[in-house]
Amino acid sequence: LTPLTVVHARQDNAGPGAARNHGAQLARGRLVLFIDDDIVATPTLVEQHLRAHGDSTFSVVIGPMSNAPGFKYSPWVAWEQAKLYKQYRAMHDGVYAASFRQFYTGNASLPRELFFRAGGFDTTFRRAEDIELSYRLDQLGATFVFDETAIAYHFAERSFASWIAAADAYGRNDVTFARDHDQHWLLPAMATEFKERSVFTRVLVRACLTRPRLGTVAARSLRAIGVAPWMIPRVSSLALSGLYGLTYYRSAGTEYGDTAEFRAMLCAR
Repeated sequence: LTPLTVVHARQDNAGPGAARNHGAQLARGRLVLFIDDDIVATPTLVEQHLRAHGDSTFSVVIGPMSNAPGFKYSPWVAWEQAKLYKQYRAMHDGVYAASFRQFYTGNASLPRELFFRAGGFDTTFRRAEDIELSYRLDQLGATFVFDETAIAYHFAERSFASWIAAADAYGRNDVTFARDHDQHWLLPAMATEFKERSVFTRVLVRACLTRPRLGTVAARSLRAIGVAPWMIPRVSSLALSGLYGLTYYRSAGTEYGDTAEFRAMLCAR
């Protein structure tokens, strides 16, 4: 038994954006809280989200997707979790404030009215639909808040194919946002972020971006190293970082249409 009014709904598979839009339409509360199917809420999750919002009508609250105690992650998911924790530490330490770049719907809430004012999720996106929505929320003047006490545990079991497909989708979608959604700041931001990548990733992308065969060989080699069960974790993490970055930038260059011009933009001083 629960004091909550629980509504169970089914629909044909039309992607995560369509499912979340349907859920928000059925909801009746002031706030909507999105969690993924591999997320387990802590007993205080809802309470902490409510507290973080207060009376604000323009806050978007982001909680951590924490490592699940005793759960064994595949190497690529462990890498992904480590990158999330790096962002969480940076926001905790004040290196940068939470922004639309950290809006992942594994653990995030916002006023229901704001959600619909932004137009909900764009159902044409099967990946990165959360980041696309966050761009529009930011344009409406939403304030993004990271609340490290709004904890949920991430029992992630993602195939390698799904993990690498996400890197491909994010690369393509960032260029699509810049070109088709009037996000003119995004390409310069990609170039700035590229300069903040590890030396290994920068060298790898410079070498492979305009050499498709070399890129394919490098990607296969990095995969073999990254997923090998006997590999030293630090070496595995380096390989996976290089593979993710290479996939992201190769896909972005393909979507851009001129990989040589795209490479020049990334590497310009």
